[in-house]
Amino acid sequence: MGQPAENQPETATYADLEAVPSHLVAELIGGVLQTFPRPGPAHIRVASQLGRRLGPFDDEPGGPGGWWILDEPELHLCADVLVPDLAGWRVERLPRLPEESFFELPPDWVCEVLSSSTAAHDRLEKMPVYAAAGVAWAWLIDPIVSSLEVFRLDPRGRWIVEQVFRGDASVRPVPFDALDLDLASLWATTKTR
Repeated sequence: MGQPAENQPETATYADLEAVPSHLVAELIGGVLQTFPRPGPAHIRVASQLGRRLGPFDDEPGGPGGWWILDEPELHLCADVLVPDLAGWRVERLPRLPEESFFELPPDWVCEVLSSSTAAHDRLEKMPVYAAAGVAWAWLIDPIVSSLEVFRLDPRGRWIVEQVFRGDASVRPVPFDALDLDLASLWATTKTR
Protein backbone atom coordinates (compact mmCIF):
# COMPACT_ATOMS: atom_id res chain seq x y z
CA MET A 1 0.00 0.00 0.00
CA GLY A 2 1.11 3.56 -0.55
CA GLN A 3 2.75 5.47 2.19
CA PRO A 4 1.79 8.90 3.47
CA ALA A 5 4.63 11.20 2.47
CA GLU A 6 6.97 11.96 5.36
CA ASN A 7 6.86 15.34 7.07
CA GLN A 8 3.78 16.44 5.17
CA PRO A 9 1.54 19.14 6.60
CA GLU A 10 -1.75 18.09 8.18
CA THR A 11 -3.50 18.81 4.88
CA ALA A 12 -1.26 18.26 1.89
CA THR A 13 -1.42 20.59 -1.10
CA TYR A 14 -0.72 20.32 -4.81
CA ALA A 15 2.70 21.90 -4.14
CA ASP A 16 3.47 18.94 -1.86
CA LEU A 17 2.46 16.58 -4.65
CA GLU A 18 4.69 18.39 -7.14
CA ALA A 19 7.66 18.03 -4.77
CA VAL A 20 7.48 14.22 -4.82
CA PRO A 21 10.47 12.68 -6.67
CA SER A 22 9.70 11.52 -10.22
CA HIS A 23 10.49 7.87 -9.42
CA LEU A 24 7.27 7.75 -7.36
CA VAL A 25 3.61 8.03 -8.29
CA ALA A 26 1.86 10.55 -6.04
CA GLU A 27 -1.83 11.06 -5.37
CA LEU A 28 -3.73 13.43 -3.12
CA ILE A 29 -6.95 12.08 -1.60
CA GLY A 30 -8.82 13.85 1.18
CA GLY A 31 -5.84 16.09 1.88
CA VAL A 32 -3.49 13.12 2.35
CA LEU A 33 -0.54 12.72 0.01
CA GLN A 34 0.11 9.07 -0.87
CA THR A 35 3.20 7.89 -2.72
CA PHE A 36 3.79 4.60 -4.50
CA PRO A 37 6.70 3.06 -6.37
CA ARG A 38 6.35 3.23 -10.15
CA PRO A 39 4.52 0.15 -11.47
CA GLY A 40 6.56 -2.96 -12.23
CA PRO A 41 7.02 -4.43 -15.71
CA ALA A 42 4.15 -6.96 -15.48
CA HIS A 43 1.76 -4.21 -14.32
CA ILE A 44 2.89 -1.88 -17.10
CA ARG A 45 2.52 -4.65 -19.69
CA VAL A 46 -1.11 -5.30 -18.70
CA ALA A 47 -1.97 -1.59 -18.92
CA SER A 48 -0.08 -1.20 -22.22
CA GLN A 49 -1.74 -4.23 -23.77
CA LEU A 50 -5.17 -3.02 -22.70
CA GLY A 51 -4.48 0.42 -24.17
CA ARG A 52 -3.47 -1.22 -27.46
CA ARG A 53 -6.58 -3.42 -27.47
CA LEU A 54 -8.80 -0.37 -26.91
CA GLY A 55 -7.04 1.53 -29.72
CA PRO A 56 -9.98 1.13 -32.13
CA PHE A 57 -12.08 3.23 -29.77
CA ASP A 58 -9.49 6.00 -29.73
CA ASP A 59 -8.23 6.71 -33.22
CA GLU A 60 -7.58 3.48 -35.10
CA PRO A 61 -9.01 3.68 -38.65
CA GLY A 62 -12.05 1.49 -39.11
CA GLY A 63 -12.73 1.19 -35.38
CA PRO A 64 -15.77 2.38 -33.47
CA GLY A 65 -13.96 5.57 -32.38
CA GLY A 66 -15.53 8.21 -30.18
CA TRP A 67 -13.08 8.05 -27.23
CA TRP A 68 -9.84 9.50 -25.94
CA ILE A 69 -7.98 6.61 -24.22
CA LEU A 70 -4.95 7.77 -22.22
CA ASP A 71 -2.26 6.20 -20.03
CA GLU A 72 -1.81 7.55 -16.51
CA PRO A 73 -3.57 10.91 -16.88
CA GLU A 74 -3.49 13.22 -13.88
CA LEU A 75 -7.07 13.81 -12.77
CA HIS A 76 -8.07 16.80 -10.64
CA LEU A 77 -11.40 15.75 -9.17
CA CYS A 78 -12.41 18.53 -6.80
CA ALA A 79 -9.62 18.67 -4.19
CA ASP A 80 -8.34 15.17 -5.03
CA VAL A 81 -5.60 14.32 -7.52
CA LEU A 82 -5.56 10.76 -8.85
CA VAL A 83 -3.57 8.94 -11.52
CA PRO A 84 -5.41 5.90 -12.90
CA ASP A 85 -3.55 3.41 -15.06
CA LEU A 86 -5.87 4.24 -17.96
CA ALA A 87 -8.79 6.59 -18.45
CA GLY A 88 -11.16 7.40 -21.27
CA TRP A 89 -13.37 10.32 -22.21
CA ARG A 90 -16.10 10.25 -24.81
CA VAL A 91 -15.17 12.75 -27.50
CA GLU A 92 -18.67 14.23 -27.30
CA ARG A 93 -17.88 15.30 -23.68
CA LEU A 94 -14.25 16.24 -24.31
CA PRO A 95 -13.94 17.42 -27.93
CA ARG A 96 -10.29 18.51 -27.43
CA LEU A 97 -7.57 17.50 -25.05
CA PRO A 98 -6.73 20.20 -22.51
CA GLU A 99 -3.56 22.25 -22.87
CA GLU A 100 -2.75 21.74 -19.19
CA SER A 101 -0.96 18.60 -18.05
CA PHE A 102 -4.02 17.50 -16.07
CA PHE A 103 -7.75 16.91 -16.53
CA GLU A 104 -10.47 18.60 -14.51
CA LEU A 105 -13.32 16.97 -16.44
CA PRO A 106 -13.90 13.54 -14.87
CA PRO A 107 -13.39 10.68 -17.33
CA ASP A 108 -16.23 8.46 -18.47
CA TRP A 109 -14.15 5.35 -17.73
CA VAL A 110 -11.15 4.50 -15.58
CA CYS A 111 -9.07 1.36 -15.27
CA GLU A 112 -6.85 0.38 -12.37
CA VAL A 113 -4.43 -2.53 -12.68
CA LEU A 114 -4.20 -4.00 -9.20
CA SER A 115 -0.95 -5.02 -7.56
CA SER A 116 -0.11 -6.11 -4.04
CA SER A 117 1.00 -2.56 -3.22
CA THR A 118 -2.01 -0.75 -4.74
CA ALA A 119 -5.07 -3.05 -4.56
CA ALA A 120 -6.42 -1.77 -1.23
CA HIS A 121 -5.75 1.87 -2.19
CA ASP A 122 -7.42 1.43 -5.60
CA ARG A 123 -10.50 -0.28 -4.16
CA LEU A 124 -11.01 1.54 -0.87
CA GLU A 125 -9.73 5.06 -1.53
CA LYS A 126 -9.86 5.73 -5.26
CA MET A 127 -13.15 4.03 -6.19
CA PRO A 128 -15.20 6.29 -3.86
CA VAL A 129 -13.52 9.38 -5.35
CA TYR A 130 -14.33 8.20 -8.88
CA ALA A 131 -17.95 7.60 -7.84
CA ALA A 132 -18.26 11.04 -6.21
CA ALA A 133 -16.88 12.63 -9.39
CA GLY A 134 -19.47 10.83 -11.53
CA VAL A 135 -17.16 8.50 -13.47
CA ALA A 136 -19.65 6.18 -15.21
CA TRP A 137 -17.49 3.06 -15.59
CA ALA A 138 -14.55 1.57 -13.69
CA TRP A 139 -12.52 -1.53 -14.42
CA LEU A 140 -10.32 -3.30 -11.90
CA ILE A 141 -7.87 -5.72 -13.47
CA ASP A 142 -6.03 -8.22 -11.30
CA PRO A 143 -3.22 -9.88 -13.28
CA ILE A 144 -2.37 -12.22 -10.39
CA VAL A 145 -5.75 -14.00 -10.55
CA SER A 146 -6.37 -13.10 -14.23
CA SER A 147 -9.60 -11.21 -13.60
CA LEU A 148 -11.43 -8.17 -14.91
CA GLU A 149 -14.19 -6.60 -12.82
CA VAL A 150 -16.47 -4.09 -14.56
CA PHE A 151 -18.35 -1.56 -12.41
CA ARG A 152 -21.15 0.79 -13.47
CA LEU A 153 -22.13 3.85 -11.46
CA ASP A 154 -25.82 3.80 -10.62
CA PRO A 155 -27.97 6.97 -10.43
CA ARG A 156 -27.46 7.14 -6.63
CA GLY A 157 -23.67 7.25 -7.01
CA ARG A 158 -23.00 3.63 -6.01
CA TRP A 159 -20.86 1.13 -7.86
CA ILE A 160 -22.73 -1.87 -9.27
CA VAL A 161 -20.80 -4.93 -10.43
CA GLU A 162 -21.83 -5.16 -14.07
CA GLN A 163 -19.55 -7.98 -15.28
CA VAL A 164 -16.75 -10.18 -13.93
CA PHE A 165 -14.42 -12.14 -16.20
CA ARG A 166 -11.65 -14.52 -15.31
CA GLY A 167 -9.14 -16.55 -17.27
CA ASP A 168 -8.27 -16.46 -20.94
CA ALA A 169 -11.69 -15.89 -22.52
CA SER A 170 -12.53 -13.49 -25.30
CA VAL A 171 -15.01 -11.05 -23.75
CA ARG A 172 -16.98 -7.87 -24.48
CA PRO A 173 -16.74 -5.69 -21.37
CA VAL A 174 -18.84 -2.52 -21.29
CA PRO A 175 -18.51 0.28 -22.27
CA PHE A 176 -16.19 -1.14 -24.94
CA ASP A 177 -18.39 -4.07 -25.91
CA ALA A 178 -18.30 -3.26 -29.63
CA LEU A 179 -15.09 -5.31 -29.90
CA ASP A 180 -13.82 -8.58 -28.47
CA LEU A 181 -11.13 -8.30 -25.80
CA ASP A 182 -8.83 -11.33 -25.60
CA LEU A 183 -7.99 -11.56 -21.90
CA ALA A 184 -5.12 -13.98 -22.54
CA SER A 185 -3.28 -11.14 -24.30
CA LEU A 186 -3.34 -9.14 -21.06
CA TRP A 187 -1.91 -11.86 -18.83
CA ALA A 188 1.06 -12.84 -21.01
CA THR A 189 4.21 -11.32 -19.52
CA THR A 190 6.73 -12.94 -21.86
CA LYS A 191 6.77 -13.64 -25.55
CA THR A 192 8.01 -16.82 -27.15
CA ARG A 193 8.98 -17.04 -30.76
